Amino acid sequence: MSQTKVAPKNSLPKTMPALKKVRSEPGLTFCNEVELPIVGPRDVLIKVTHAGICGTDRHIFEWDKWSQNRIKIGITTGHEFCGRVVKLGQAVSRVSVGDRVSAEGHIGCGVCEACRTGNAHICDQVQIFGIDCDGCFATFHKVPEENVWPVNEKIRDEVAAVFDPLGNAVHTVMTAGVSGKSVLITGVGIIGLMAVTVAKAAGASQILVTDVDPKRLALARELGADDVLNAREPWVADAKKMTGGRGPQVMLEMSGHPQAIRDGFAALQPGGHVALLGIPPDDITIDLSNAVIFKGATVHGINGRRMFETWYQMERFVLSGRLNLDPIITHVIEMEDFEKGFKMMQTGEAIKVVMRIPN
Repeated sequence: MSQTKVAPKNSLPKTMPALKKVRSEPGLTFCNEVELPIVGPRDVLIKVTHAGICGTDRHIFEWDKWSQNRIKIGITTGHEFCGRVVKLGQAVSRVSVGDRVSAEGHIGCGVCEACRTGNAHICDQVQIFGIDCDGCFATFHKVPEENVWPVNEKIRDEVAAVFDPLGNAVHTVMTAGVSGKSVLITGVGIIGLMAVTVAKAAGASQILVTDVDPKRLALARELGADDVLNAREPWVADAKKMTGGRGPQVMLEMSGHPQAIRDGFAALQPGGHVALLGIPPDDITIDLSNAVIFKGATVHGINGRRMFETWYQMERFVLSGRLNLDPIITHVIEMEDFEKGFKMMQTGEAIKVVMRIPN
């Protein structure tokens, strides 16, 4: 029989600080007296120490059309984090109080065909931290035991807190099979930049990137890109010239921009592979016959991380020392300064912002 384990008696407060969406308007609210999550039999309560601000969090902060249609007022936001386990449900058996952990932010149902065939990342009943249920922008966060990921002692808190977006980059790169191949990355935002260093570590023979931001193009080169292309100007012919006239063998689409997607397919060499992660803002048009069918292209849709194959891959990449994430994690701030963090992301001053969560 499993034994309930908790932090020392009376050590857990009754309330906590949290960032919540309390009004149907731009912004988040720092709330000081939010009740702690109720821990069920298979739940783990984690004292959050660091949490990353994601592009999805920015959408919620800005309260765009997607957020207005998806987010429930009153929810605690955030889904990238690391921390220490402080309490266990009675049925938890593989996690201990005091463990340093992160967690997969998608909760699958566990019983559908996708979940039972190793594809829980595309479960059609998935619940996402900070979107469908309360997230990690809080002092304490409740996670199902099966979602908990133990953090190796050699991995820094700031890095462990961004395993979620790093997993998107790793999933995209590994699905496309970049080893020994020329790779085009369209869009070098946070995950696109991570994809540069992951593709380098995974053995890509040549890496080209496109973007409209000179600062991010320069950072992509620092991370290992061989050539950078300004997406404000025609670049397809240059991409083909840089890859021996045939075009890149792999495209990793990270921007979601309709023209970037069309140009990427146009640049791709016949028989190439495409991994699509970026989300277009609306329906897009593409010449499917010439872009995919006649070209014999293989196209992969990427959603989240493979649970938990991608997590093992991430851990091994980080521990190998072959990933360069330091230039991407540009700012570590206090949670009380969250508005500054979002504004720095909006202006482009910051790339990846990680918040320290108050005790």
